[in-house]
Amino acid sequence: MTGPLTGFRILDLSAVLSGPLATMWLADQGAEVIKVETAAGDIVRHMGSGKALMSPSFLSANRGKKSIVIDLKQPDGVALLKRLARDVDVMVQNFRPGAVERMGVGYDAIKEVNPKIVYCSISGFGETGPYSHKRVYDPVIQSLCGLADIQRDRDTGRPKMIRTVIPDMTTALTASQAITAALLSRERTGQGQHITLAMIDATLSLIWSEGMAGYTVVGHEDKLPPQLAPDLIYQTTDGYITAGAVSDVEWEGMCRALDREEWLQDERFNTPAGRVRNNTARLKLTAEVIATQSTAHWLKVLDEHAVPCAPVLSRKELLDHEQIVANELIELRDQPGLGRVRQPRPAARFSGTPASIQGDAPMLGEHTREVLLEAGLSEAEIDDHIRAGAVT
Repeated sequence: MTGPLTGFRILDLSAVLSGPLATMWLADQGAEVIKVETAAGDIVRHMGSGKALMSPSFLSANRGKKSIVIDLKQPDGVALLKRLARDVDVMVQNFRPGAVERMGVGYDAIKEVNPKIVYCSISGFGETGPYSHKRVYDPVIQSLCGLADIQRDRDTGRPKMIRTVIPDMTTALTASQAITAALLSRERTGQGQHITLAMIDATLSLIWSEGMAGYTVVGHEDKLPPQLAPDLIYQTTDGYITAGAVSDVEWEGMCRALDREEWLQDERFNTPAGRVRNNTARLKLTAEVIATQSTAHWLKVLDEHAVPCAPVLSRKELLDHEQIVANELIELRDQPGLGRVRQPRPAARFSGTPASIQGDAPMLGEHTREVLLEAGLSEAEIDDHIRAGAVT
């Protein structure tokens, strides 16, 4: 293992995406992550193409981990988990509130065997409140936290979902940052702690600075939220681009690039506040001009005037885009069960302790024996637990 978290060990009881993605990013940064699964495996193993309980989605949230199968419904399974917990730095779980306590592996139980543990509990809505025990998936959070409202169709008023699981991924980012912060605190104080993180909290915190700006000052709530304005996608004669002008310098460049210098004197648009207030009219006028020329023409002219812009790429096109290639972002690897696969390298680059993809996603229970041997069990003891069904 290499990376800034080399030497730290994580016991990951989480499933689906928010927890597994968080711990995978920590694995990329060098942490040893032991994924604890049921005999059926994380449900994401079964979602999509692949074989041997390996799907593209599972790979992309679990690479570089070890897999161990433990039946936490059995007392022997709980005892084995506690034995593993003695020698790790972090434990992560995303069961519904109260579930781990009923199993006997909640924070208080684990703290008894490892007082310095950093224990991260991820839930949909938090530990209390009327929604705390509801089942939750990403669209539920999108609906409750304002994301669907932000995406509301400006013509029909119909709320819309973002077509990727932003709340899950936001929660994963927040969890990985919080775990790292708690480890840093422990290095300085010697004290572990319990991190509780709700998906709705993480997502609303993420969108607040822009999506809730109109509702920040009490008594001055906007009548028409700015998200109902047109988006920044413009159709050209042969495709689509995006282009935006926030500062006065960029707006001047936009007007000159579009050959509409008279807009510089227009009272609706000659200040940043005015451009925001009148953005529907501004973007409509901009779209009418951009529709008259090709994508290549506008990207060239906008670049010449230092206006932020880019082509709107399909997911297939981005794989070979010159900037993605220059960043060496996408790596090709061989993944058992899937074959040749693409994966993004760790986004953050460390000059002294480089992060990297640490290995393949594990087959179900691939490392059960290895992990238990490292925990001090004998081969005979492991065989006994396997026969009893406590591990697989």
